[in-house]
Amino acid sequence: MWKALTSGRRGGPPIGARLAAVPRMIGAILTGRYDGRARLAAMALASVYIASPIDLIPDFLVPVGLIDDGAVAIWLAGAILSETERFLLWEREQARVIPGRVRAR
Repeated sequence: MWKALTSGRRGGPPIGARLAAVPRMIGAILTGRYDGRARLAAMALASVYIASPIDLIPDFLVPVGLIDDGAVAIWLAGAILSETERFLLWEREQARVIPGRVRAR
């Protein structure tokens, strides 16, 4: 996750660009143009797990009960950052491609 957070300093997309890409990425996944369907489903399940009152380890067992939510939240943040970086690279490549069909000679 630290690598994803600091990639803007190394020439990668900044966090603002990544977060702005999330709605476009979701739209591209849902329309079938981008191949992140399984990763999006995992991120959605992680979001539901964090928001859900039902946990593997109950939250009233402080601090142990919060560790599982924290671990899922850290994974989710890293997954969003890495997937949006991959999406932005894909989007940049799509801008270079001329749509059309290859005709056989």
